[in-house]
Amino acid sequence: MVKKKNANLSTYLSEIAVHGIQEKKGNDIVRLDLRELSSSVSDFFVICNADSSTQVKAIADSVEEEVYKLTQTHPWKKEGQDHAEWIILDYLDVVVHIFRTEKRDFYGIEDLWGDAEATTFKSA
Repeated sequence: MVKKKNANLSTYLSEIAVHGIQEKKGNDIVRLDLRELSSSVSDFFVICNADSSTQVKAIADSVEEEVYKLTQTHPWKKEGQDHAEWIILDYLDVVVHIFRTEKRDFYGIEDLWGDAEATTFKSA
C-alpha cells in the first residue's frame, strides 16, 4: 500500500477533532486508524456519541471551529445537521462521526472497520 504524503497532517487533524469533541464532553471517543487497510476510504475515522441532538450539534460546531482555527480548513462535506442524529464532517483524510448514543449502538460503525487500529480517548 502506498502511504499518503499527508500522513502527518491527517494524524494532526484527527487529534484536533478529538480535542474539539472533548471540549463539548463527547462520549466514548474512538479514533480508527484506517491507513493500513486496503479498503480504507480515509486515513482516520474519529467517532463519538452524545445523549442529545443539541449536544451532537455543539460537538460538530466545536470540531469545525478547532480545525479551522488551527488549519484554516473547512470540511469538504457535512451531512446530518438537520436532525443531528448522526453528523458527519468529512475532511477527506479524516472523517468525524458524531452520533446520538442510540444511533451509534444501532449502526455499530466500529464493527464495520474491525480490522482498524482503535485508540480510545477520555472525555475532557
